[in-house]
Amino acid sequence: MTTDNMGRRYIEEARGRLDLVRLAKDRGLWATVVREAQEAVELCLKGALRLVAVEPARTHDVADLLRRESHRFPPWFGSEVERLASISTEMAGERGLAFYGDERQELGPQELFDEGDAVRSLANLDYVAGLVMRLLCGVAADDEAPPAARNQDGGHG
Repeated sequence: MTTDNMGRRYIEEARGRLDLVRLAKDRGLWATVVREAQEAVELCLKGALRLVAVEPARTHDVADLLRRESHRFPPWFGSEVERLASISTEMAGERGLAFYGDERQELGPQELFDEGDAVRSLANLDYVAGLVMRLLCGVAADDEAPPAARNQDGGHG
């Protein structure tokens, strides 16, 4: 399977999780929202990297890789890389707590996160998913353009 196809599958998987994240929010499962939103953001960003032929690291936080490879993205996406990297780092840092809680303090995940955390995580996911879907649509448009057109407009051809 090509890197591009894997990228598309990662993004589709992330899109499928959006409804699950919203359902968890509606049910007041704040830690679940934080955890599932992080996983969806991770899939979106790894999918975006694969769309531009970058093999993502086997880590939950792809911030450094996004920054290092920002030149591979279209300029409009590249200008968002710093914010995307910050979101990646922030959300990856919350991942473990949202899943396991804090054993030292004997607090479960639901005790560590509140509605504000869930709203912030969902907003981050919506932002990342929106940009990545735009990137995916641009890549799909490039795939349909004749090779000469792709090369003239800076496509990935």
